[in-house]
Amino acid sequence: MNIKPWIQAARLRTLPLAFSCIITGAAIAIQNNVFNPIIFILALLTTLLLQVLSNYANDYGDAVSGKDKDRVGEKRMVASGEIAKEAMKKSIYLFSFLSFISGLLLIIYCFNNYFYIILFIVLGLAAIWAAIKYTVGKNPYGYSGYGDLFVFLFFGIVGVVGSSILYTTDLDYIILLPAFSIGLLSTAVLTLNNLRDIENDAKTAKNTLIVKMGFAKGKSYFASLILLSQLAMIAYAILSHFENRQYLFLLASILLSGILKKVLNTNKPEQMDPFLKQTAIATFTFSLLFLLAMLY
Repeated sequence: MNIKPWIQAARLRTLPLAFSCIITGAAIAIQNNVFNPIIFILALLTTLLLQVLSNYANDYGDAVSGKDKDRVGEKRMVASGEIAKEAMKKSIYLFSFLSFISGLLLIIYCFNNYFYIILFIVLGLAAIWAAIKYTVGKNPYGYSGYGDLFVFLFFGIVGVVGSSILYTTDLDYIILLPAFSIGLLSTAVLTLNNLRDIENDAKTAKNTLIVKMGFAKGKSYFASLILLSQLAMIAYAILSHFENRQYLFLLASILLSGILKKVLNTNKPEQMDPFLKQTAIATFTFSLLFLLAMLY
């Protein structure tokens, strides 16, 4: 068995973005003196499995729907014939199972409250459903303009607030601000993906939000996501009475402002590709700097 196509289909470069919400939740736990390394490791493992599941399902769904023709980004393994459809379908079942088991272990370790156990099991099942239904099935939400909403919810609200509750077993509504911040940045990465693919998506009836609003408005939308994400985290810092050193995360804002300038000055969809990786790395850096600020 050639493992290389499977690694490529897993798109490991997407993991730093997926981990950003878990790192942010851990930073909040450190801030509140409730950090637990076992919870952190299990949360990272569950997120890794969910992200690989999402990428495999996306690869499979795009191939089955035929919406991968003339794509600009990296090639898909099923569409290119390097992985058989049935093999990828089995891997989706496998990673759905592994994600559920990992998440269940995390939930059992964290809670002895039946309400939270049931709530997080439902959220876990919803995350698995969302990972698959983005491009798979009769009416995938990724082809109907709802991808942005789901990315915001699962990479932001569920990811940050959920991981924070794992440590605290309580909800402080102020943590919605960093959740908004990471969710908006994650949506910004998806927006760049859709800006890059806008022409092919329009041809194949993949009606992303960017296809609906157009390229120019899409760039303005990206700008609003970046700016609002930074304002949300600054508001959290002010309301939490951060000391000067705890504003370390603002260093990532310099990276993001540089990317924003390049995006606004780019007029060809295919030229958006490098900015995806840059924005994902900047988001990961943003969360790491936030974590470091809570440590020192």
